Amino acid sequence: MTSETTSQATSPSGTRPTPEQIRRAPKVLLHDHLDGGLRPGTIVDLAAAAGYDKLPETDPDKLGIWFREAADSGSLERYLETFAHTCAVMQTREALVRVAAECAEDLAEDGVVYAEVRYAPEQHLEAGLTLEQVVEAVNEGFREGERRARANGHRIRVGALLTAMRHAARALEIAELANRYRDTGVVGFDIAGAEAGFPPTRHLDAFEYLKRENNHFTIHAGEAFGLPSIWQALQWCGADRLGHGVRIIDDIEIAEDGTVTLGRLASYVRDKRIPLEMCPTSNLQTAAATSYEEHPIGLLRKLHFRATVNTDNRLMSGTSMSLEFEHLVKAFGYSLDDMQWFTVNAMKSAFIPFDERLAMISDVIKPGYAELKSEWLFRQTATGSA
Repeated sequence: MTSETTSQATSPSGTRPTPEQIRRAPKVLLHDHLDGGLRPGTIVDLAAAAGYDKLPETDPDKLGIWFREAADSGSLERYLETFAHTCAVMQTREALVRVAAECAEDLAEDGVVYAEVRYAPEQHLEAGLTLEQVVEAVNEGFREGERRARANGHRIRVGALLTAMRHAARALEIAELANRYRDTGVVGFDIAGAEAGFPPTRHLDAFEYLKRENNHFTIHAGEAFGLPSIWQALQWCGADRLGHGVRIIDDIEIAEDGTVTLGRLASYVRDKRIPLEMCPTSNLQTAAATSYEEHPIGLLRKLHFRATVNTDNRLMSGTSMSLEFEHLVKAFGYSLDDMQWFTVNAMKSAFIPFDERLAMISDVIKPGYAELKSEWLFRQTATGSA
């Protein structure tokens, strides 16, 4: 066997990373809901402090299980109902600071180096906070979480996305709020909530305003409602990214001989490099996909769409970025090279300035993966010396 053949056989290229390597790999998260990622113990603490007595469980372990099981209904509407409990305990400045700080800490512990975390300010006003106070509390929490992570040997940067609820009528107000705080921690805007019956075109005034202000926004589309919601989000509203976008697969035809034909919309999404914020575990829970092995992300990766990997709601899905990648590694045999491809895709698609995205890719992401991919050399040396 030649040395070249030995190198190819031993090199990690094409081999599956271990769970420990996946956790250590630098990861970028674009689609994560603040009210979908609370620690169960924190919910119990905050509920007691607020006098909220409607939790289905008060034992943190049992509560975590309840959230996951309740979200496993196969219905997006039922999935969204679980947020009544998390939002109920996120109504004070102290609660918002704590939840945001813990969010940043948890993500950093999982190897996330950059995250855009979204939340709807309008859902945190029941105890008298103003929209501005909500934003400032969450920003304070993210900065505190970044400091704690740094003290624990991790580095993370967290930007906020302000979300408007698509069934409500405050989208323009929230868009204006996002624009006012765009230089102090808020990186963009989003709309979320049940898709059926609430098309993004109901909020055209908000999107037109953001475009005039040269601001960034993403839209939940193509999760529960299909291709029309994707088309509207892009061609009527002008979204920079698609939240989920999993139903773009409906515009891709695979012949019996394996030939792939893209429809006009799918071609547009790929040609324009429109980022897809894909959330595999969440998609299984809401029946937007049937299994990890059959999740459209596998085909979209082969076709070189701008696919990214995300968590959506870490509490409801019992997931993390590392677990999402573990599922994909098992389902598709992905290597560290594939993980790096998804991660660079996400960083390219982030709502921060180009030079900062480039620095994250060049100085953090690529060196991090290069170090992981080089470890086989040292393991081989150690084995040879034994």
